Amino acid sequence: MNVVRSTVFYMGYFTVMLVCGVLFLPVAPLLPLRGRYRLLNIYNYVILAWFRLACGVRYDITGRDNIPAGPCVIQANHQCEWETLFLQVMKPPVCTVLKKELLRLPIFGWGLRMLHPIGLDRARPAQALKQVLTQGVARLQSGMSVLIFPEGTRVDPGKRRRYNKSGSVVACRAGVPVLPVAHNGGERWPGRHWVKHPGVLKVRIGPAIDTEGRTPDEVMALVEAWIEGELARISEVPRPAPAAPKDVVSPSVVESSAQV
Repeated sequence: MNVVRSTVFYMGYFTVMLVCGVLFLPVAPLLPLRGRYRLLNIYNYVILAWFRLACGVRYDITGRDNIPAGPCVIQANHQCEWETLFLQVMKPPVCTVLKKELLRLPIFGWGLRMLHPIGLDRARPAQALKQVLTQGVARLQSGMSVLIFPEGTRVDPGKRRRYNKSGSVVACRAGVPVLPVAHNGGERWPGRHWVKHPGVLKVRIGPAIDTEGRTPDEVMALVEAWIEGELARISEVPRPAPAAPKDVVSPSVVESSAQV
């Protein structure tokens, strides 16, 4: 049954992608940035609703009242494509830090370019980090929020990866809060397998973490403690012990598609 549901889901998924690409991409460049987000986020809303309907998933989302009114740095665990869709509509407009290869992909890559993301070359980590820090602060100062995944890549449920502090550095430099988000999306929408699983997809949006008077290391520690604590409560797969700490700061990027 899960195979049948997943097949039906992807039939609708690619149909929606094609239709939105044909209808929205020619119009989006004519709109201001916030108008582009409103238009292109229709795709995200439709896919999120279609996933729930086609795959038998129920959303359990709490903490929406914790979302600050002004710009912030959103930091969340990264398990699959689902959260990249959800986080785009949670607090728009949001600038996503992602690998630049996504911008070359047909349709959704073209749409991504219109939303002022930060596309990184992971083969050049020093330059990528500088890009995150400079462009991230600029985006925040312009009124946009910034989405960055502290794990840096997809991490399957039941596994754990060291958190890096690039997102916390950006937040501290810009003087904005960090909004932590935890979810078990990879248990419903696996990041490395096409078959989806019915059940409850839980999202917890935490209290915003103030960066004033705190170092990036302190902020990162608070982010990691909150996210991992929530994951231990909402995950169906047991959480492992923390990864060994390192002193290297590297940029975090999105590996899955985030927008059409």
